[in-house]
Amino acid sequence: MVLKKLMQARILLSAQELKKSGENKFAGYKYFELGDFLPQTMQIFYDLDLASVVSFGQDVATLTITDCEDGSSMTITSPMAEANLKGAHPIQNLGAVESYQRRYLWLAAMEIVENDIIDASEPAAKEQKPKAVPVPPPRHMNGESGGWQLRVSVSPDSQDWLSVIEKACKGALAMTESADDVMQIFKKNKQLFDAVKAHDASFFKDLMAEFSKAKNRFSEAA
Repeated sequence: MVLKKLMQARILLSAQELKKSGENKFAGYKYFELGDFLPQTMQIFYDLDLASVVSFGQDVATLTITDCEDGSSMTITSPMAEANLKGAHPIQNLGAVESYQRRYLWLAAMEIVENDIIDASEPAAKEQKPKAVPVPPPRHMNGESGGWQLRVSVSPDSQDWLSVIEKACKGALAMTESADDVMQIFKKNKQLFDAVKAHDASFFKDLMAEFSKAKNRFSEAA
């Protein structure tokens, strides 16, 4: 009968509006303290003729629940642990251990649901996405060999590298005779332009505007 009465006690307690008074401000979650549910539990046990006894051993803490009508009983156990409260005496640490054990035993006995302490603890810092940084172009990059190849003699490490590329492009575009010539300059030097884009996207955009202007010039003439 004790198991049936315990189930009744759990149902009766779950129907009550229990409020959590304990709060872990560091981890940001609330929890039930003994005073939040034990008085209600004791009244329910009394009404159902149930009695309870908590005892502490060297290795385990035990909650024994007995049906006063037929004498049947059941036990719930929890392994003992140590408490190391800062600045506390040994007897105070012992009291803390026993208080925690009583709380955990009753939470288990009455199936009282709390937030998972691990899930409720302070979230891990979000992984920071690496900031985009300019990608240095390969050293001594030129266009493909053949017609319309751009040769840049200045090292990519030089501050003048982009300026030299701009002058080379404008010089080549000035010599084009058709829209196809403009496209050939771009195709022959695409690897070089990809490096420019990775190095300075804004400069690349302006450079491509020069190509569009040159190509449109032939389209308008046609």
